[in-house]
Amino acid sequence: MSPALTVLVRNSSFRNLFLAELVVFGADWFVMVPLLVLLPELTGSGVWGALVLALDTGVVALMLPYTGALADRLDRRKIMMAANVAALLGVLLLLGVRGPGTAWLAMVAITVVAVAKAFYSPAAQAALPNVLEPGELAAGNAVAGSAWGTMTVVGASLGGVLSAAFGPYVCFWVAVVALSLAAGLAALIRRPLQAPRDATAPPQRTWAAVREALGYIGHRPRVLGLVTVKSAVGLGNGVLTVFPLLAGVYGVGAVGTGLLFAVRGAGALVGPILMRRVLTNRAWLLPGLALSMSLYGLGYVGISVTGWFPLVLALVFVAHFAGGSNWVISNFALQGEVPDRLRGRVFATDMMLATLAVSVSQLVVASVVDVVDERVVLAGCGLVTLVYALGWRIATRGLSLADPAARPDPDPAPVR
Repeated sequence: MSPALTVLVRNSSFRNLFLAELVVFGADWFVMVPLLVLLPELTGSGVWGALVLALDTGVVALMLPYTGALADRLDRRKIMMAANVAALLGVLLLLGVRGPGTAWLAMVAITVVAVAKAFYSPAAQAALPNVLEPGELAAGNAVAGSAWGTMTVVGASLGGVLSAAFGPYVCFWVAVVALSLAAGLAALIRRPLQAPRDATAPPQRTWAAVREALGYIGHRPRVLGLVTVKSAVGLGNGVLTVFPLLAGVYGVGAVGTGLLFAVRGAGALVGPILMRRVLTNRAWLLPGLALSMSLYGLGYVGISVTGWFPLVLALVFVAHFAGGSNWVISNFALQGEVPDRLRGRVFATDMMLATLAVSVSQLVVASVVDVVDERVVLAGCGLVTLVYALGWRIATRGLSLADPAARPDPDPAPVR
């Protein structure tokens, strides 16, 4: 039996955490793909879809410093369950989006869902090493890294098909049921999701906790390099706004939009699984991150010059194979560098920078999407990622994760 299957079969707490994430990610795409198709149909403009994507990531980015601090202080299981319930309520609001006059309600609903995700994500990311044995970390990260890609394939493709067959509102109801299931799975996790804390120490104030984490990152070049690496793919993420429009150019409609998002997810699924060997050799981590960023950018530059839809799908797969690899390698490397007491805040900072980059990219694309050709947008996003990858590699060329010092520091005394 492969290591990935072994850890899933033998470790029930990891299995429940993984399944909960699968359901959450699937619900996210059962909402997003139908909504991105619905809004242009209701309003006649691609701007609303771009604003939805920008809100989805921007709100998360703004909330993460606070929610990451809470993930280090409060019960991570309870945070995850409460976030699922809040997201469910947000999705229910989408049932009221019925015409141009109610398109604004989609903004409110996605904001609620984004706030819920801002609480859920750092808690789930920080909890992962606590449900795995040391020998299971590489296999567990490969499996967990595939969760988003797996459910992007399932959620995006089925979301596109169901939306075309039965309408978007059926998809919204499916997401409501899925989020209820995710809360139940989180409740079944038996292992503690954080290391024991000193019960006699007074609780750390939230913003002092945020400053402590930022100081920790700033004084450790390896950690600083790792929390800035996802921004390369983030700055190229404005391409997602173009997916529904690109499907329209090729005449493939909602099903084509679902296929584009599904192939994106397939790449993000396969990348983490095949990168498991890279995780076992720390000397390969930084070069692997630079290569993955570059390949993402090259993929979208290629898409901008092709005129055949099957080749477009293949290049989307390649780009997000690289993007998924980038995500799992950087997460694994950070887990090896950061102590549990700071992990929620450091991962929140990591995700904040990535999602801010995504929001900037999507807002820029939103400002030009109705006046600039889709292919120019795709090429621009790809080139931005390539330039960032080059700059990041130059800045980190003197660093290595292979030396023995690249281990979590002992928990320092917290700043009050």
